[in-house]
Amino acid sequence: DPTLTSALPVKRQFRDPYADWWDPQERRNYGETVHEDNDVLGVFSTEAYTHFSTGWGGVLMGSFIATVGALCGIVYNYYPDRASVPRTYPGGLEAELGGPEAPRAAMTEADMRAIIEGDK
Repeated sequence: DPTLTSALPVKRQFRDPYADWWDPQERRNYGETVHEDNDVLGVFSTEAYTHFSTGWGGVLMGSFIATVGALCGIVYNYYPDRASVPRTYPGGLEAELGGPEAPRAAMTEADMRAIIEGDK
């Protein structure tokens, strides 16, 4: 009922903590009508986040994502354990991997040509 209280719904967090309150912890006076949303407006409810605006929070989050992405890209390009020249094997290690009847995950045409040329 809006006529029950004359006070607007203001979180107790935003009331003056140094005012002369009857109940300093809840920041309310004796006889003050309790708002119907007191459980949400009281001191023991979660605090309203007022440190950053939404736009500035987006800028900070975007900067973090860009920095982590750039770091991942640098590490990917200069990873120390990567060989400078990848190894190549004649026939793609056909005999070592079980021969021509072994099940394959994938085979390139170059591997297939090496197998055919190796059979001659």
